[in-house]
Amino acid sequence: MSHVARKRFGQHFLVDQGIIAAIVDAIDPREGQWIVEIGPGLAALTDALLRRIPKLMAIEIDRDLAQRLRQRYPDRIELIEADVLSVDFSRIEASGKLRVVGNLPYNISSPLLVHLLDAREHIVDQHFMLQKEVVDRIVADPGTSSYGRLGVLLQAYYDVESLFDVPPESFDPPPRVDSAVLRMLPRRDPAAVRPELLSQVLAAAFGQRRKMLRNTLLPWLQQRGVDAAELSPTDRPEGIPVQTYVDLAQRLATVQG
Repeated sequence: MSHVARKRFGQHFLVDQGIIAAIVDAIDPREGQWIVEIGPGLAALTDALLRRIPKLMAIEIDRDLAQRLRQRYPDRIELIEADVLSVDFSRIEASGKLRVVGNLPYNISSPLLVHLLDAREHIVDQHFMLQKEVVDRIVADPGTSSYGRLGVLLQAYYDVESLFDVPPESFDPPPRVDSAVLRMLPRRDPAAVRPELLSQVLAAAFGQRRKMLRNTLLPWLQQRGVDAAELSPTDRPEGIPVQTYVDLAQRLATVQG
């Protein structure tokens, strides 16, 4: 039975066996680990994972694809049929921490990565296929054009690495953009501040990223009683290191009590 990719779910199915093998090698799944695959789709990656491990968990929103998965793997997949953005990963029943993988729909990739921040203490690592532009933003260094809110937020809590690029012809139907595989490891020394507060600081800084900080972040911090003596009024947000943003968010937490 064929399946027509549904635009509303952002479906682009990975078909390149060489890329699939490279992803599985990067994940290196082992028996006894709790693998959670987001959006297994037509099960190309699922098949390859299940050649290495006896069982896995999967989250699928498409009812037709969920039914196919149940029929194909009645005893080897624990299936959660839901919108992944509604799934509380910290409450998934498992006897150990989770390893999260998936070829993520482009239309939910950034919201999902932010959503997963709340469950990071329950996760060993994350391996995702994403739009290359998004991966470049996530791993960007200060002072580069790709450096911005999403990258700073995620780098505060994860060690991030772009593993390899994936061309459009690796998918059916092919997307109009290149993709890349991203590895995310929760940091041993994560930012000691809630992501929500750090997000507020980053929104003030990068909301008008072409402007100097004297017109954006500095007055915003001053209004909230936060000292930012280390910042120059002529600095721009893309030149500020991750740790400086974390320090500012920690000061904001202190003044807010």
